[in-house]
Amino acid sequence: MLKAKTYSLKGIRLEDISLPKEFGEKENLSLLAQAVRVYEERSHIGLAKTKTRTEVNRTTKKIYKQKGTGGARHGARSAPIYVGGGTAHGPKPIRRVLTLPKKMTRLALSQALTRKLSQKQVFVISGIDKLAKTGDARDFLNKIAKTEGIKSKKFTFILNEKNIAVKRYLKNLEGIKIDIYRDLNVFNVLFGGTLIFDSTIFEVGKKERSGSKKNLS
Repeated sequence: MLKAKTYSLKGIRLEDISLPKEFGEKENLSLLAQAVRVYEERSHIGLAKTKTRTEVNRTTKKIYKQKGTGGARHGARSAPIYVGGGTAHGPKPIRRVLTLPKKMTRLALSQALTRKLSQKQVFVISGIDKLAKTGDARDFLNKIAKTEGIKSKKFTFILNEKNIAVKRYLKNLEGIKIDIYRDLNVFNVLFGGTLIFDSTIFEVGKKERSGSKKNLS
């Protein structure tokens, strides 16, 4: 069974916690790349638009006569060749929206979590609901970084919904991101640095699994 190193809020090593099966998925780099591409594409609104020569507010009067001037033939100053004229072949606010089936999205997320675990970038914090100061969170990160030899200063705290209130003590720390477990996505997992999971996430799952076994018996 897969396990993750667990620390108390004071940075003291506790008994390792068992992780759900989502952390043991076989890696598929093609699927991960596809999921990241879909996320990045959907994060861009795609509302860029330029005006064509028919949309710019310029006179449509012919500049000078067609023949006899010795110059090139020109029509109105709304042509793209002139400053202030329309733009030729500019962007329009119409684009494809990439999607992934829900099953593939869940599978990609599991593979991303498995990848981070194999890279030793997954840890669990116990008692985060008792966090009362930003300084305590900073001390915890400093201790765990020193103990585990973590050089990166990028951390993502993944919280249980019921402990979302501690976000106020974490958000002012540099290089820190905060996510709710049920809202996790592949991009934030892969590029979130070291992941610090709220222990109650797995404790709830453990209770639910043990409860289902009792019901079966």
